[in-house]
Amino acid sequence: MTSWIDAAAAKYPERVAIEGPDRSLTYAELRDAAQVRAGAVAGAGRAAIALPPGEDFVIALHACLLAGAAAVPIDLRLSAVEQEQRLAGAEVVIDTPLAGSSGLAGQPARPQWKGGEGAVQVAIMHTSGTTAAPKPVVLTSGNFLASALGSAVALGLDPAERWLCPMPLTHVGGLSIPIRSAIYATTAVLYGHFDTEAVLTDLMDPGRRITLVSLVPTMLARLLDAGLENPPALRWALLGGGPMSPALLERAQRASVPVAPTYGMTEACSQIATFGWPLPGVDVRVAEDGEVLVQGPIVSAGALSDDGRLHTGDLGRFDDRDRLEIIGRKSETIVSGGENVAPAEVEAVLLEHPAVADAAVHPRPDPEWGEAVVATVVLRDGLEVAPDELRAHCAGRLAGFKVPKEIAFAEQLPRTQSGKLLRRQL
Repeated sequence: MTSWIDAAAAKYPERVAIEGPDRSLTYAELRDAAQVRAGAVAGAGRAAIALPPGEDFVIALHACLLAGAAAVPIDLRLSAVEQEQRLAGAEVVIDTPLAGSSGLAGQPARPQWKGGEGAVQVAIMHTSGTTAAPKPVVLTSGNFLASALGSAVALGLDPAERWLCPMPLTHVGGLSIPIRSAIYATTAVLYGHFDTEAVLTDLMDPGRRITLVSLVPTMLARLLDAGLENPPALRWALLGGGPMSPALLERAQRASVPVAPTYGMTEACSQIATFGWPLPGVDVRVAEDGEVLVQGPIVSAGALSDDGRLHTGDLGRFDDRDRLEIIGRKSETIVSGGENVAPAEVEAVLLEHPAVADAAVHPRPDPEWGEAVVATVVLRDGLEVAPDELRAHCAGRLAGFKVPKEIAFAEQLPRTQSGKLLRRQL
């Protein structure tokens, strides 16, 4: 099977492949740039990419693919110790833009791109480490291809798609955008980082024609606060990376922002279900204890349990239309007085209060209850509210044992670079 970049360049050589902070590259230019640099990683099983997100990062990514080396994206914002942990096993470290050379140019040798057990290793991603230490996940060409095709069915595909990526390329939700765009032979618009005003400007500019954007809930909330309304070309804002409150989705709907709520994981190559419906070819079940189990070609083989399924650690249920709803994390369940409390459920209620910008619910050891439900809240700029008012707000919508015993305020909550809440830090 022809590599994605070769196929895209053959069909649409003059189409823009990536628009980055500094320059744009057509598919022919991206293919040629990757091809002459592939020699730098030839023979390596794994190559770490320790570059800022942008054009040079994507060139290095495709150079790795052409040379048959699995890319290991390294987030430069991590500490030296964290970076060293992720570098384990990498034979090559790309920490400066690759220089062009004769490389593999003109040579017929290419990795044999296959599906199933013979699939090429594309990337070694690391989980976000929100509830445990980050772990490496091997994702193959088969995983990414199944994910791209399933996403196209779930969201539709515009032949002139322009997918805006304000996510880190070291996160599977960000890396999947240039990879899917290469599979589709469409355009990925890359940012070095999330900037509210820059993303808002691009989404609201008809000339930029952004048709898709990937966001986490905190990004969407900031864009709505900044005035995002009825973006002219946007088909979908793919929203994932953590629990999303009904209040946020209602705000987006009022602003005519088309949101596609998505559930996904690193181990499943990003998307698992969109609008609550599993991607085509993906089997999702809920075990007796409420844990979500996933099986299908999107799942990393190394993440499968003995029963052949990915045990996600997430708690879920199906609604009356068989749509999947995520309730919270199995490991984050608070047991208070013998009752189970899902933090995400309480957070969603807190976020319905007009003064609350962000909220996190977590346990506190308690001699009477075992664990007490407590909350840390970030207020909107210029607004004030008393803890008792927020507790009364919760009491009108939740069972008494779910109402936070204590509410504290903070300027911000600890989150990963991809926006996931680091609840264990609280």
